[in-house]
Amino acid sequence: MSDSRQSPPARCRRLDSVIDDDIRYRAVDSRDSRFDGVFFTAVTSTGIYCRPSCPAVTPKRTNCRFYPSAAAAQGAGFRACRRCRPDSVPGSPEWNHRADLVGRAMRLIGDGVVDREGVAGLADRLGYSARQLQRQLTAELGAGPIALARARRAQTARLLLQTTELPVTEIAFAAGFASVRQFNDTVREVYDRTPTALRAEVAAGRRTATPAGGLTLRLAYRGAIDSDHLIDFLALRAVPGVEEVVLDPGTGVRTYRRTLALPYGHGIAEVDGLAPGEPRTRGWLDCRLFLADLRDLPTAVQRLRILFDLDADPDAVDEQLGADPVLGPLVRERPGVRSPGHVDPHELAVRAVLGQQITVGAARTLAGRLAEKYGAALPEPSGGLRLLFPTAAALATADPEDFAMPAARRRALTGLCAALAEGVVRLDTGVDREEAAAQLLALPGIGPWTVGYLRMRALADPDVFLASDLGVRHGLVRLGADGEPKSAARAAEAWAPWRSYAVHRLWAGPVVPGLSTSPGATSTGPGPGPGPRPTADPRPSPSTSTTTGTENDPA
Repeated sequence: MSDSRQSPPARCRRLDSVIDDDIRYRAVDSRDSRFDGVFFTAVTSTGIYCRPSCPAVTPKRTNCRFYPSAAAAQGAGFRACRRCRPDSVPGSPEWNHRADLVGRAMRLIGDGVVDREGVAGLADRLGYSARQLQRQLTAELGAGPIALARARRAQTARLLLQTTELPVTEIAFAAGFASVRQFNDTVREVYDRTPTALRAEVAAGRRTATPAGGLTLRLAYRGAIDSDHLIDFLALRAVPGVEEVVLDPGTGVRTYRRTLALPYGHGIAEVDGLAPGEPRTRGWLDCRLFLADLRDLPTAVQRLRILFDLDADPDAVDEQLGADPVLGPLVRERPGVRSPGHVDPHELAVRAVLGQQITVGAARTLAGRLAEKYGAALPEPSGGLRLLFPTAAALATADPEDFAMPAARRRALTGLCAALAEGVVRLDTGVDREEAAAQLLALPGIGPWTVGYLRMRALADPDVFLASDLGVRHGLVRLGADGEPKSAARAAEAWAPWRSYAVHRLWAGPVVPGLSTSPGATSTGPGPGPGPRPTADPRPSPSTSTTTGTENDPA
């Protein structure tokens, strides 16, 4: 079946699938933040466009026009509201689960493919002509790939202008513009301000003088977020030298830190969880980025958003799972559980094979050894971060004796790495998930659990159920349900299209007072990062015995 004919999953409540302009106006009138990023409101009397939750006086209905993307509103001649900053809203949850051409294209545009490879490169990755791509994007979003990428560059330019002291000329090229003139024209058109005037709106004291690329920003999300679950999940799997979680003893805030391999260079990312007692609906997570090349800023932000699942619609997920007699109590106890993705699908693929039939802790140890042997070292260590995770190409030619695992799993790992390095298997954000799954299953030693785990995290598929996973089976038994895989798979049909979120709820289980909310919240590395950083989390891990694989994947 072609992409254009595929239908969305059944029972998938999409915020913009059943609403008309009258409903949109009611959302604007009530300042409903759930619709931020789903559509944009343009006001003909002022010439500006806003997010639905803009705090300004509600415009008259006759003066409102509604657009599916910021690029469409800009293309119609409207400029961004300086009060609500509609360019900084979370992305539409549509792009999380849609597997058609438009969904795949939006994920690639968000990763910066148009800036790096042009429209021709984007079309080639998707297997369509540039003309077909332009037509479908314009029909659904009111803007083509160039306009969508231009809106993304404008947002990056505003962020750099208002958070750094970098020269304007340097910002123009870092944001992805081909010339300073193009940069000036775009900023004036989108924000009705010159770059200098836009920068002047933010006091100089709030900007950072970090020419090496240090930036402080907020990662917006909608609804509630259970940041404890996210940090615990990542901490348990953190590879020494590549990732760590540290605790600020003064505020109780835990920070996830990791190295990033990006198109133009390396980077270090720091993302703070919410402080104890802070409302889960605050609307953003604090983030700091240290980049070797500022052109990587939009790509780094997009990959962190995928890692923390920040474009999700938790109200839709929790509404459906909360009505289930098995999962309902967990949902009511812990709203806003997300399904973490990953910043590097190739890294995750390697780690998934390492985790077959062994504990999470053992898999993390193996990954750490490979990182030490084959990972590239940072120019300067930062706290516990010293390494970039090895590339698939590096591991494809590695000495098999360095893989402390059974021979069959060694062959599976080297075969997977060779397929990734040669492009036989693709795992980027624009691939067809079904096609990628078939390619993976064709490789020796790659079974259903590994493919499902990669679909869930590397390809950000929200509807994957790992019926044979031991953690899932144990979670079902704890809730009084049948943990046998066939019975579990049948029961999970009622959780579609959010079965990935059900998996995470079963893994996490109920909240245990006095302990972190899922196994393994302890830090994997000490000390400060670039600038004053918190100290290591001293709390012990309640468990490190969670198994990551099952008997379904050959060892």
